[in-house]
Amino acid sequence: MITRSDDYVEYCRETAKRARDPHDLALRGRKNKKFTEAIHQQIVAAVDLNATDDLVDIGCGDGTLLRLANQIGCRSATGLLATEEEVDLLRRSGFNVRQALAEALPIPDASASVIVCNSVLLVIPREQVPPSLREISRIAKPGARIYLGEIPFVAPQDPIPRFKSRRELLSHLYRNNGLRTWFGMLRRMAWWQMTGTPAIVNSGTAISFWAPPDEFIAMAQSPGLELVRYWRHDFPDTRNNYLFRKPD
Repeated sequence: MITRSDDYVEYCRETAKRARDPHDLALRGRKNKKFTEAIHQQIVAAVDLNATDDLVDIGCGDGTLLRLANQIGCRSATGLLATEEEVDLLRRSGFNVRQALAEALPIPDASASVIVCNSVLLVIPREQVPPSLREISRIAKPGARIYLGEIPFVAPQDPIPRFKSRRELLSHLYRNNGLRTWFGMLRRMAWWQMTGTPAIVNSGTAISFWAPPDEFIAMAQSPGLELVRYWRHDFPDTRNNYLFRKPD
C-alpha cells in the first residue's frame, strides 16, 4: 500500500537529500533553469531591486534571486528555506541562507527594504497565511517593497493522482516521467521493502492556499501592507502576482 503525504516541508527535505544540482531546489525541473532565471529577472524589475536594498527572499529555492542581488550589489541578501537540508546544499554555493518557515522569520523588525515570497504561500496551510503576512510586515522597513507571487485565485486541481498500488505508481511514472524516474522509484521501493520503512510518497503538488484578489488583498492589508498593483502570472495563468509596500 502506498501512502501519499502532502507535507510540503518533507517534500523539500527529500528533494534536498536527493539533489544533484542546487537548481533542484527551485522545484521546476532540471531542464527549466532559463525559466527560473526569467521569473526572477521579472521579480527584480517589479521590485526595482538596487544596490541600496536589503533583500529577504522567503523560500529562495536554488538561490537565483540571491545571485542576481549579489550581481546588482545589494547591501545584503538573505535567503530562507524550510529545511536544514536545503540550507546545507545552498550554502555550498556561498549564499547567505537560513532555515525558517514563513510564520516565524528569524529576521529583526524593520530590517528588509525588499521582501520576496514567490510560489510559497500557496503551499502553506490557510490558517498559517495570516501569521506569515504579519511576519512579512514586521520585518519590512518603512517604504519596503513586498512581492508576493504565484497566489492561486481559483481552487486548483492536483495534477498527481493518488495510487492504490506500487504497480500503479510505477506505471504512471514510466508513462509521464520516463525510465530514469521509474527506476529511481523502484530503488526506493526496494529500500522500503528491505528496511521495513513505510511506503510514503511526498508529492509536493498539493495546493494548500488560494484566494481571489479581493480576499488576498484584504488579508495583506490587515497587518498594514498597502497594495501597489497585481497582475496575472504567465504560467500557470490561474495565479496572480502582487506588489505591496510598507507605509512610511
